[in-house]
Amino acid sequence: MGKIKIGKVPCELVTYEVSVKIQCITGSSLTEMTAPVIVGNEAGYTESAVEFSYKDIRLINVYPRIGPQSGGTQLAITGQYLNIGTVIVAYLDNYACRVNLTQASSSRLTCVTSRASKPTNIARLTLSIDGANRTLEGNPFNYTQDPTIMEIKPLKSFVSGGRMIFVHGSNLNSIQKPEMEVYYFNDPVPVNKTVCTVLSSTQMECPSPAVNRQFLLASTRIPRSVPRKNSVAKTLELNLRIEFVMDDVVTVRDLEKHFPNLRSQLLFVEDPKFFEFPNQVKLYKGDTLVIEGENLNVASDETDVVVTIGRKPCNVTSLALTQLVCSPPEQQPEDLDENGVKTDKSLPLVVVRVGRNLRFPIGYLRYDLLKPFTFPPEAIAMIAAGIFLFVVFFLAVLVIYRRKSTQAEREYKRIQIQMDTLESNVRSECKQAFAELQTDMTDLTADLENSGIPTLDHMSYIMKVFFPGVSDHPILNAPKVRINGPRTNYDAAMLQFEQLINTKHFLLCFIETLEAQKSFNIRDKVNVASLLMVVLMGKMEYATDILKCLLLRLIEKSVNTKHPQLMLRRTESVVEKMLTNWMALCMYSYLKEYAGSSLFLLFKAIKHQIEKGLVDAITHDARYSLSEERLLKEQIEHSVVTLHIVQEDLDEKIQCKVLDCDTISQVKSKILDALFKNTPFSMRPSIYEVDLEWRHGRGGHLTLQDEDLTTKTINGWKKLNTLAHYGVKESAVMSLISRQNDSFNNCKQSCHNFILGTAGMYFNNLQNPIITVNGDIEIGINHPKIYHLVKPVDDHQYSSKTAERTHKAIPEIFLTRLLSTKGTIQKFVDDFFLNILTVNDALPPAIKWLFDLLDDAAKKHGIQDPEVVHAWKSNSLPLRFWVNFIKNPDFIFDINKTATLDSCLSVIAQTFMDACSTTEHRLGKDSPSNKLLFAKDIPRYRDMVSQFYYDVAMLPVITDQEMGSAMQQLSAQQADEFDTVAALKELYIYVTKYREQITESLNTDVNCRRLHLTHKLNNVACTLEGEETSAC
Repeated sequence: MGKIKIGKVPCELVTYEVSVKIQCITGSSLTEMTAPVIVGNEAGYTESAVEFSYKDIRLINVYPRIGPQSGGTQLAITGQYLNIGTVIVAYLDNYACRVNLTQASSSRLTCVTSRASKPTNIARLTLSIDGANRTLEGNPFNYTQDPTIMEIKPLKSFVSGGRMIFVHGSNLNSIQKPEMEVYYFNDPVPVNKTVCTVLSSTQMECPSPAVNRQFLLASTRIPRSVPRKNSVAKTLELNLRIEFVMDDVVTVRDLEKHFPNLRSQLLFVEDPKFFEFPNQVKLYKGDTLVIEGENLNVASDETDVVVTIGRKPCNVTSLALTQLVCSPPEQQPEDLDENGVKTDKSLPLVVVRVGRNLRFPIGYLRYDLLKPFTFPPEAIAMIAAGIFLFVVFFLAVLVIYRRKSTQAEREYKRIQIQMDTLESNVRSECKQAFAELQTDMTDLTADLENSGIPTLDHMSYIMKVFFPGVSDHPILNAPKVRINGPRTNYDAAMLQFEQLINTKHFLLCFIETLEAQKSFNIRDKVNVASLLMVVLMGKMEYATDILKCLLLRLIEKSVNTKHPQLMLRRTESVVEKMLTNWMALCMYSYLKEYAGSSLFLLFKAIKHQIEKGLVDAITHDARYSLSEERLLKEQIEHSVVTLHIVQEDLDEKIQCKVLDCDTISQVKSKILDALFKNTPFSMRPSIYEVDLEWRHGRGGHLTLQDEDLTTKTINGWKKLNTLAHYGVKESAVMSLISRQNDSFNNCKQSCHNFILGTAGMYFNNLQNPIITVNGDIEIGINHPKIYHLVKPVDDHQYSSKTAERTHKAIPEIFLTRLLSTKGTIQKFVDDFFLNILTVNDALPPAIKWLFDLLDDAAKKHGIQDPEVVHAWKSNSLPLRFWVNFIKNPDFIFDINKTATLDSCLSVIAQTFMDACSTTEHRLGKDSPSNKLLFAKDIPRYRDMVSQFYYDVAMLPVITDQEMGSAMQQLSAQQADEFDTVAALKELYIYVTKYREQITESLNTDVNCRRLHLTHKLNNVACTLEGEETSAC
């Protein structure tokens, strides 16, 4: 064996063919060089005539920098001496890149990327040429998510193609040369394809492919028949499916499979036809240019059509089926075509281009310019005379205008002064509202945290929720002891009826039969639901089972309606009221021990803010309110007065801040609040049981009243007495004493409530007011009408009052007080919403059980819309339970809710309802103020509601055993609170009323017949009548 060298570098022998070929592998060289190949053996050495070169390979750049995860991207690698080896391999980190040696050159090399397991940022490119590795560092390439297609439009084209189709999706910019192909539906071979242009990562445009040949073949297959009279020719259409070629991405090759909701069929129709001008030349006399044709807008619109006159554009303004209208340039363009080539007729050529492929030379356009017209002398004389008369008329009008403008200028200055005054009032009102917004927050929070929470007992709570407005009900009687058996036939019958109620099939049939009766109205449904829950309060596990059955029936009915999300929105069935009552029973402990504190703090915050300002005792309008309807829209001067309260049972004086414009009853109410701060309202003295005594000097005592002999009457209107009326000043000493019998206005509490609660209605309708004199209620024309802060304006006095309106601010100015009130109580609203929308250990398991029931029912019925389930959950808990208690905190607390407080609570309740809705309401300047007030907070509250539903869904599933245990514990806590026999008697009234229908339903139901429930119901009637049950 001989030796082979390249210069001084050895070359390792691989193969040897005698006198034909020697193949060896070169060794490494430390530097670039050029040297001959030296071959030697025992006989000697020989050198090659052609020299061999060692070169240093360099990598400079890679393009493109991104590509899809599926691979197939052709990369162009630039550098030096890239094709000098025999074996070339490229890698992107650990991913191979297939090198195309046929396109390799010294400065450029191409390779195709392979598939990556996930989107990846490549750290380095490695190029191996005959074992020599070169790397390009610094993130030369990134694998991105595969592109997706979301929308293709338009989906109609003319057969010659070229109409621009816009494709919307994601990661489209990762493809360098996307293509659009069209196919017959069962043909794997594409009809035609075009290259698309990527505009951004989310949009690209593709000219529609031409399908002239396929369209012609399809048209020959249409059977020819003799045309009939009045028949309409059917336009030929060709429907092809769309696919995209995007490197090696598979999903865009079959859009129907991978994007089932995407419309991916392109409809081809006949090409539009444009008619040439008659005689090839058209005169243009101004206005617009009309070009006639056929099928012009079947598959194109104004953006697809370009009209040129010479090289100037003719702006297309309208495109109809048979006409195109465009606006030519004002001056005639040069005699060229659209490409700048001279025309034969020395006139500009009109060309219509549709898309990229269709071109229609229409003809030539000649501008017909107007020639100058010579006026005759008679016409000139008449024009001069007309101008002279016009000048005379103009001068006369100018003189009159000058005189009027001087008067208008004086009027304008007067109005300007009024507007400046009005603007100053607005500025002052806004500054005052902002200053009031920042005060008393620290003191208010500390005061509320120290105050106790007067929660109602369980029975009162249940009565408020089950039977609102009813204070005397038979179920409130002491429960009868059943140890010695029933006392009367009625009691015995009711015990038998209770056994039927405890039978599931009877109860379900009973409720379904009642709801099927037309005379069974909403009031009856609510009453039956409440009575049933009273009877079942000691059997909550059974009540929950009944509720579940009824809810599933209701869901089954609702899913078949047009709007299933409206289920549980209103109380229109027995099950909806039963759900309300069941939720109230399950949530009492949660309210009392956890969530009630934040609701009570919110109530006290609103009450404190309202009473800090003026409140009209008659109309209930307040200076500080959340409701525009209850906002006092007048500027009334007033001041704060600090009273020192002295009582015999108190060791020290108590200070109480009131307003000098408060009525005596309002002052008494505030003093009672100060004296009995932590006492339930029902245990406090009423303002009608005490009088207010002003102690002035030594032994000077004066009893203050809303009406007495000193009350002022002006023009038939009597103004209620205030502290300012009596001249009460700062640091006055007051005391509450028992009601005096010789009072001027001696009326019972009910009379006063009736007067104050309805006075606003009487005044608004200008009816005769109700007043009390010597304890009697009298109505008469001659009696004066009562007001407190604002005296209503009679219609006949309105015209005389217009002069007085200049010093009063417009009502809208005082809407800033809504913001002031909202800002003050904002923290308490946020705390309450956060409290009830937080999932923690205190949350009753009933909520998780109910929400899971709704989720499972939605899955069972195939409801895909998440808004439907969201609405069901909102209607069952937030809107059915929490909104009720926001509007009526007196259902859980022993408090006094005034009309002003009620209006503010209604605004907060409406805000909570909006937060539970997924529908976006666009608000404007004409939207109601109660919607605008919390508009910026609604999105944040809406996120809290959604997060609450999500957190509840993530809780561990409540098993039947856990739910049963919780219900048994609840049953034990509330057993024997009400007289269930009385509730059963009330329920049996409905059995008596609808006996025939109930009997028929029991006989029809298979399970009821099997259990002989009809016979048992008849036994109840027999027991009532004192007969033996065996005889029935």
